[in-house]
Amino acid sequence: MRSQSRRLTALAAPVYAELLSGVVASVIGALWVAGLGGSAVAAVTLAGTVENLLLGLVLVVASGTSVRLSHAFGAGDHAEAARTTRAAWRLCAAVSAALAVPGFLLRDRLAGAFLDGEAAAQAAGYLTVAFPAFALFVGQRVADELFKGAGDTRTPMRIALLSNALLLVLDPLLILGPGPLPALGVPGAALALALSRAIALAVTLRLRRPHAAGGTDGTGGTGGTDGVGAAALRILRAGAPFGLDFTARMAVGTAQLALVAGFGVAAVAGYGLGYRVLLVVTMAFYALRQAAAIEAARLTGAGEGAALRTLHRATGRLAALLGAVAAVLSATLAVPLAALFTEDRAVAAQSVGFLRSAALYLLPYALVVALGGVHQAAGAGRPLVVSVLLGLGAQLAASAALSGPLGVSGVWLGPAVGAGVQLALLAALTRSRRSRGAVGGVCQSGGHGTHPGRAADPAPARR
Repeated sequence: MRSQSRRLTALAAPVYAELLSGVVASVIGALWVAGLGGSAVAAVTLAGTVENLLLGLVLVVASGTSVRLSHAFGAGDHAEAARTTRAAWRLCAAVSAALAVPGFLLRDRLAGAFLDGEAAAQAAGYLTVAFPAFALFVGQRVADELFKGAGDTRTPMRIALLSNALLLVLDPLLILGPGPLPALGVPGAALALALSRAIALAVTLRLRRPHAAGGTDGTGGTGGTDGVGAAALRILRAGAPFGLDFTARMAVGTAQLALVAGFGVAAVAGYGLGYRVLLVVTMAFYALRQAAAIEAARLTGAGEGAALRTLHRATGRLAALLGAVAAVLSATLAVPLAALFTEDRAVAAQSVGFLRSAALYLLPYALVVALGGVHQAAGAGRPLVVSVLLGLGAQLAASAALSGPLGVSGVWLGPAVGAGVQLALLAALTRSRRSRGAVGGVCQSGGHGTHPGRAADPAPARR
């Protein structure tokens, strides 16, 4: 148990640093854009929202890649590792083209569908740069997952730190244009992001070569083409639950925001501040999830049923610890945290109310997120997706129902209901699998099933 906990911590800590660096860079970048006025902020906000919506599809490929590769290494199947690597790059190219080309051609319509006048024009200018460069984003996600599938989470962390450090330097240079440099404004923000990603990806691809999977050169190499199409399908099957999970949470988050908006600007602002504070702790849950998925896929490939059971327990204990600490901090530090971000009493009061209510759902949420990595990587993606979808539906229903008698406080309580329902359903839906010889959705036989999501076939999964 202790050795599993130590390995999970060693894998998760770099992932957390990677995620946190991205948030910090994003916040600082937003401050530079804010100096350009409300239209610029709206334009960049829309562009960020569009990328988040597209991320669901990218996660299918990225998550599936790390799971399948980790599974192959666990099984000692280097030929499958080589096929997975080649298939991942082919899927990367296909997804990049499928998203970037239509997005670029429809950028003006997309901007005009949400914004008007100057804000729409600036958003279109941002998307003119962002969509052609979208392949850099997809390529980096796939490259990172190839490292993670081999058990290396430190290299993606270092690359993320490099990329975000570059962004911190390039943003003011290209947005504001100090000295002889031209001030590019909103398109400069897109160009800074593209350049930082291009440099980071170039470094990543250079580093990939010594990490050849099964005799490849890190880009597909000598693995041959036999079975690459089948490997691509296995990647998509393994990654689909992760993509569905993310997309569903994004959609419900948007609907939750719409409910909050009915209570005024102060409620929306307080919700926004509180949500950003929670990102710092909830990213730890997702870092643990990625670590658990990598390890579960490896053990599934190796057929180590006893170790999988230990991993399930270790993940649950670490998640419970993280969730409990997050809940205590959210409840006790709500007032000083809100004061750090705003002097508006109405906004601060709403933020404090949100953070204190969040203390009720952080523990079950941590367990669902982290244990989800084990379940999905081991082939129990379907029960997890069902529990998440039904739980998120319960969250929206509870938020809407409680908002009547309790006002906006009722909306804050909805996530607690949803997280509790998700955790209860996940336990119920996986209990029957355990009774048939599985632990938490992990088949003890450890066979080499290639259909993640089937009740009886173990399979691998993600970041």
